[in-house]
Amino acid sequence: MHLSNTIAFMRIRFAYLLIVLFLWSCEKDNRLTFEPLEFISENCSHCPKVTIHIPKALDDKPISSVINNSVREEVISLLIYDDEIEASTIEEAILSFKNGYLELKEMYPDEPVGWEANIDGKVTYEDKNILTIQVNAYSYTGGAHGFSSTRFLNFDKAKGLEMETMELFKDPLEFQKFAEGKFRNQEKIPAAGSINATGFMFEDDEFYLPQNIGFTQEGLQLFYEQYEVASYADGPIILTLNYKELEHYLKFKKEP
Repeated sequence: MHLSNTIAFMRIRFAYLLIVLFLWSCEKDNRLTFEPLEFISENCSHCPKVTIHIPKALDDKPISSVINNSVREEVISLLIYDDEIEASTIEEAILSFKNGYLELKEMYPDEPVGWEANIDGKVTYEDKNILTIQVNAYSYTGGAHGFSSTRFLNFDKAKGLEMETMELFKDPLEFQKFAEGKFRNQEKIPAAGSINATGFMFEDDEFYLPQNIGFTQEGLQLFYEQYEVASYADGPIILTLNYKELEHYLKFKKEP
């Protein structure tokens, strides 16, 4: 290869590299920066065990405060047991949980089982328009078994606000009909039969969307909690829908 051709080839490669780096930088700039936050209750023989891991948005943008406030409020709502404490921080909510346990222990001193709460939050999806955080929680406050829950928090990054579930769709009723067909297919429920034909417990024998719907890398996830439409033994019922199928229904176009 002649020297001139070699130089030209190197210039092309360098230009291509600059383009790749520019595109990568643009994509990276659309992503928010998070750090992990950890809260662990004091270690004592008469205290409930509380462990919390959640993401904290660090960027100096309005959406960061909205995200952090929403996650904090969600964690607080999962821990509040003492009505006398109006918790505004996670630390106060942990204290409320502890006080609830101590009050019960005082009433029933021979109760051998302690309380515990584990809360874990993670970013499940982000593009330039949308960010979703999934908060998984497990708590045990006595009884035959503990309580598990999953909550999706969906955020409109451009508007800087948290979205209600139905705000994700152009026409929620039209999407509901589409989702029912997918649900029946997944759960092998006859198309013309009762939605409860195979043992589900939809109220009034009519299909409805779950309280929790969120964006994940695998697709849009419809998450029915335990007891929401089935028995505790059945666990959560999850329907994951491919984004390609949802272009007609979603308000937001999924970005690559």
